[in-house]
Amino acid sequence: MMYLRLFFEFFRAGLFAVGGGLATIPFLTDIGQRTGWFTSADLTNMIAVSESTPGPMGVNMATYVGYTVGGVPGSVIATLGLIAPSILIILAVGAFLNKFRNNPTVEAVFYGLRPASTGLIAAAGWGVVCIALITPQWSVSGRNLLVNLDANWMGLLLALAVLICTRLPKLKDLHPVVWIALSAVVGIALGL
Repeated sequence: MMYLRLFFEFFRAGLFAVGGGLATIPFLTDIGQRTGWFTSADLTNMIAVSESTPGPMGVNMATYVGYTVGGVPGSVIATLGLIAPSILIILAVGAFLNKFRNNPTVEAVFYGLRPASTGLIAAAGWGVVCIALITPQWSVSGRNLLVNLDANWMGLLLALAVLICTRLPKLKDLHPVVWIALSAVVGIALGL
């Protein structure tokens, strides 16, 4: 039964996360909160490792969660659950695309998916910022909504340093893998 739930949860994430790995983060956050399979801190670590390793980020995270929940069979089932919707959709679209290639409705649907995936990626980015750099705390006082931001100052300084360094003429042409590796080393050294 647990394997079936694992497949279903990741199938649903794969079905609705239009836009790739970053777009799966809001769905993974929801999965973690509803199932208790992983915490927000675990999700942050999964994002960091998945961004640093080869392969699609969403698939890496599904494989990891599946493994922690159900071992090797769980990792295979979660991964298949995440990629199954894409495979099915690609097969269906491929079968009908030639027939409806110039249909205005089909073109409008694909055009409409762009802002949806942009929104999912923006939500994922904001979620990562909230977990890694700031923690917004919301409260209501009378008719006013108050927001208090607890900042991870060391993380903010590291992010600012990377931003500045990537803009320097001699450093901006370094391969992104170099920046990921350097950030990982500094993050580990500082305990971030």
